[in-house]
Amino acid sequence: MNLIKSLEWRYATKKFDTSKKVSEENLKIILNAGRLAPTAFGFSPFKILVIENPELRKKLQEASFGQAQVVDASHLLVLVARNTTKAEDVDSMISLISEVRSVPVDALKGYNDYIKGSISKRTEEYHREYNSRQAYIALGFMLASAAALEIDACPMEGFIPEKYNEILGLKDYSAVVLCPIGYRSSEDQNAHNKKVRKPLDQMIERL
Repeated sequence: MNLIKSLEWRYATKKFDTSKKVSEENLKIILNAGRLAPTAFGFSPFKILVIENPELRKKLQEASFGQAQVVDASHLLVLVARNTTKAEDVDSMISLISEVRSVPVDALKGYNDYIKGSISKRTEEYHREYNSRQAYIALGFMLASAAALEIDACPMEGFIPEKYNEILGLKDYSAVVLCPIGYRSSEDQNAHNKKVRKPLDQMIERL
C-alpha cells in the first residue's frame, strides 16, 4: 500500500523549487534503482548521465524547447542508450558474471555463444531501438524510487536528441529520455490536481 500511495502522490512536476536540492544519499538510491532494473540478458545497455553543471544545463534547455525543468530541477538525469550491441559487449558481461558469481569463463561459453548468435541476427537499427526500451524500464524504476522518497520527477521526451548527442559529446550512445528530479514548487498548481487514470477494470483483462 505504501508504494501505491507514493505513486498516487507523484505527478509530472513542471515547476521545481530551485532552492531545494536532492541529497547525495537519495540521488544514489534513485540511480541505484535504475541500475538494478531488469534488462535483456542483463546487459544494461544504457547509462544515466547526471547533469549538474549550470552552463551545460542551459545549453540543454535550448535543445529542450526552453522547458524550465531542465535548469530548475535539483538534478537533470539523461538516460542514453547504446547505438548497437557488439560481441565485445557480450564478452564484457560474461567476464562480469564470472567475477561476481565465481564461475569460470569457460563454463559460460555456451551462454556466451547463444547471446552472440542472437545479437548477430539483428540490425543496428533494431539494437538501437531495443536498447532504448531497456532504458525506459530503468526510468520506471527510478520514478518509483523517487516517489517513495517523496522526490519529484518529470519524465520528458520533449527534446531534440541529435542536439543532446552533440552537446554531450555522445558517440556510442544516444539520448533517449530525460528525468529532472527535485522538489515541487509551492506555486505549481498541478500539484493539487487529482490524478486522472482509467479505472483498473478498464485496463486489465483476465484471459
